[in-house]
Amino acid sequence: MFKDYQKTIFILIGLQASGKTTFSREYFAGFDIVSLDILKTRKKEDKMISDLIRTGKNFVIDNTNLTIEERKKYIDIADGYKKVGIYFRSTVDECSKRNLARGNKVPLKAILSSAKKLKQPSYGENFDELYYVKIENNKFHLSKWDETL
Repeated sequence: MFKDYQKTIFILIGLQASGKTTFSREYFAGFDIVSLDILKTRKKEDKMISDLIRTGKNFVIDNTNLTIEERKKYIDIADGYKKVGIYFRSTVDECSKRNLARGNKVPLKAILSSAKKLKQPSYGENFDELYYVKIENNKFHLSKWDETL
């Protein structure tokens, strides 16, 4: 669906184990993925983003991006880019169950703490497009944003 986009930053938003990384592999094959889980430091993340912006490439921010402030950092630096937010609608219970099945487990305490911080995105944050992702029967369901939900 997103392969025809040009000069776009995709910002994934959701709790740990909400499906962000699996979704990235499926929907963003061939895209550059920026992830603190892989890069380990903000310095490496900043350099990678800077290089991607300099070359005009599409890329995905695969972090939790729970708060408006966390997302603002990426929105502000991607000047001249289309900004697309993708919000993973998952409950703590759903994430906890998925977390148990994954290799790199996150403590339940971390998921609970993240759930308290999570702020649903809005167009007021300067997103050009927003989408919801819901997992049902182990399949991703992507839908256009509705500010009333």
